[in-house]
Amino acid sequence: MQTNPLDGLHDIIAPSQVNWWPLAPAWWVIIALLFLALCAAIYIFYKKHKFKKPKHYAIQLSQSEQNPQQLHIILKRLVIEYYDKRLAAQSTSKWCTTLNTLTGLSFTEQEILSLYNPSQKDTTLCEKFRQGIKQFKIKESVNV
Repeated sequence: MQTNPLDGLHDIIAPSQVNWWPLAPAWWVIIALLFLALCAAIYIFYKKHKFKKPKHYAIQLSQSEQNPQQLHIILKRLVIEYYDKRLAAQSTSKWCTTLNTLTGLSFTEQEILSLYNPSQKDTTLCEKFRQGIKQFKIKESVNV
């Protein structure tokens, strides 16, 4: 009698489960890219926050200020911070044009000149300057 060749085989042994550690090189690349993207997002958020901080501080200062001349100085400080100090040192007519461009409001030379009249205290001008500080454009292109 002939023996069956399959009788000499052993039982099937199931393979052991594949471990998840150590990771394949492709996973390390994915982890590194995600880490770099997270670092880039944090850096961009920090730069934007730092860039907008002077404007937020100016808005906070303007809420407590009642003197239109001080509000005008805050606007000049914003222009110096975000643009150039030459813009803040312009003549009155050019300064009005710059303010109109950067705030979206319409300031006149007469309003600016009235700041230096000690007997006049205009509350509507205070509100206009506060609104100008809130609407101040920090990324507007302005030719010096």
